[in-house]
Order: sequence, then C-alpha cells, then structure tokens
Amino acid sequence: MREPTAEEKNVVAGVRISHPERVLDPTGATKLALARYYEAIGPWMLPHVFGRPLTLVRWAEGKETEKGGVYLRHARAWGPAALRRVRIREKTKVGEYLVVESIEALVSLAQMDILEIHTWNTTVDDIERPDRVVFDLDPGPGVSWRAIAGAARHVRRALEGEGLESFVKTTGGKGLHVVAPLVRDRGWDECLAFSRDVVRRIAREDPARYVLTMKKSARRGCIFIDYLRNGRANTSVAAYSTRARPNTPVSVPLAWDEIDDIDPASFTMDAVLDRMRRLDRDPWRPAQGMLNERRTWARRSKAVRR
Repeated sequence: MREPTAEEKNVVAGVRISHPERVLDPTGATKLALARYYEAIGPWMLPHVFGRPLTLVRWAEGKETEKGGVYLRHARAWGPAALRRVRIREKTKVGEYLVVESIEALVSLAQMDILEIHTWNTTVDDIERPDRVVFDLDPGPGVSWRAIAGAARHVRRALEGEGLESFVKTTGGKGLHVVAPLVRDRGWDECLAFSRDVVRRIAREDPARYVLTMKKSARRGCIFIDYLRNGRANTSVAAYSTRARPNTPVSVPLAWDEIDDIDPASFTMDAVLDRMRRLDRDPWRPAQGMLNERRTWARRSKAVRR
C-alpha cells in the first residue's frame, strides 16, 4: 500500500492546510492538529453550528492567545469556498457573514487560523426569530466550581418553571452555558426581555450569590448571569469550539449529572475526542434532534408566548 505523500498528509476533509506546522497556541497546538480535530469532531459539532451566522476569533502571529486573538464578525474576500456567505441587514449597513454547513467548512475555518467559533441564536433561513436562549454563568474571583454548577441548576429550575427544557455545557473558560431551545414564533426583543426577566428573578431570590452587572469589581464571590447574548447579532461560543487560551480548551456539552465534579480546563482537543469515543450516547442528544429540526424546538414557553 502506497504511503501518502507529505502534501497528502496535509489535506484534511478535502481542504489543503497551508503552513500545517504553524503553532496557534503557546503550549504547542498546531494548525494541522486543529484541522484534524474539527474533522473528527465534525459529526458531533455540525448540528450546533449549521446555518448560523458566525463571529470568529482568528489567531494572528505576534498576538498572545490569552489576549483573545482578532475578532472577525464579517466575511473577508479570502474566505474558503466551502463556507457559505450570507448578507444580513444591520442597523446602518448590510454585513456579509460566514456560515458553516459541512465538515469541510469547519476544517476550512482551521485553514483560516480560526481558534474560536461563535454563533447567533438563529439560523439564516429565519434570521429574525431566535430558536434558543443562552445564559452565560460568569463567576467572579473566589467562586467555587460547585457554586457555578449550583447556579446552572438554579437557571435550569427557573426555565423548567416556564415550560422549557435546558442543556448545559462548559464555556471553555471558567463558567457554564445553560441553553434552552425555543419554538421559533417570537422576535429578538421578546426573547431578550424573557431572558432578562428570568435572570432578574433568579438574582432577587439570592442577591448574595448573583449580580446583574458586568463590572468585574462587583463580581467577587458572586456569579454574573449574562443574558445579553440573546440580543440580535450577539453570539456565544459554539459547542465543541476551541478557545483562544492556553492549552486550547474546548466548550463541551455535558449531561446534568456530570457537572459537579469536572475540571473544565481538562477538556483539551485530545481529551474531548477521547471522551466522545467513550460515550455511549450524546448528552445533548435531545437538543441535537431539536437543532436538526430547527423549526419545532422543545416545549412552548409560556413566558415567551405572552
């Protein structure tokens, strides 16, 4: 059997990876390793990103990844052909966005040196009606992981009270995301108001634990539950996306009974692929079905429908 050539070894999912040895992380993750990760995780990740406008974080030579890389909201002329381009009306102009609809497109993002993939709460087939809300639990200094897990369950109970099923994932940082699918029959303003009201009720129930301000100085010992990601054009990091941080951690969907005793920093690319090989079922399997449907999401929320 013929050995693949050096050139062939640098082709991933049909995408030729230029500069495959380029290091995108201070701890040594290469561009080729990132491309191979997205090829392998693609079947799991694709339902979470399919058809959603993207905001991206690109590694740039000379910039430390812990400082966040370079944010790209709009498409550039040099974007690979596997990525779909869509034009979306903004406040003062029309912006062109990239959209992923294949594993080849995911790998193409690695070819673009993309370390983070962030998605809108809607898909381009119905851009003005969100199909989910996301609650970002952002802990301040001194907050234990058990407290963060408890806060996620607090959000889950609040959403259950509104008739919504929710799912949880790591952010690739210090917090958790609680994600609730929605029936697509309301606009951005109503969904943002709904998520704001949920967070305000939670904060009133335990004001010593939760804060409603983004100011870092007010978060010591407290958790900020960020609902602003539910505004139009705002985004959250996609499930299975890497983060532009040391060790290139990954945002990982979890089962609710897993969240108490994990170290989110342990979810590196290799560790996540090993996890997916060992799992007998996807912890977000119900959500994946909803993602694939995209028009018949979960149970109808009483609050959103008011």
